[in-house]
Amino acid sequence: MRNYECMMIIANNVSEDKRTALVKKFADMASKKTSVEKWGLKKFATPINYRKDGYYVLLHFEADNETVGRMTALMNITEGVERFMFIVKDEKMLAADKARKAKRAETKAAKEAAAADEVAGE
Repeated sequence: MRNYECMMIIANNVSEDKRTALVKKFADMASKKTSVEKWGLKKFATPINYRKDGYYVLLHFEADNETVGRMTALMNITEGVERFMFIVKDEKMLAADKARKAKRAETKAAKEAAAADEVAGE
């Protein structure tokens, strides 16, 4: 089993329900150790299939080569998936992800503490 990261771009004309179903379908297919980051609607640098923006989703998961092959084949034929890319993550990338996640948690805690102090000061 290897660690992977998959960036998917879902067409902007796909409904919220269908988009959620697509993300769930591929997350379930990946493995039990899946984390999903929904980045939301982002503008493209250049149009893709005459569209100017798309909904970005980042999946982190652990799987074997067969699973990634099945996911690739399914993404190629799934309506609504504009683009996708898989990256194999090595130990250095996993350590950087862990550090980035810890830094985000610290920043979030600091913002919450500042907001709590502001409310208490009123």
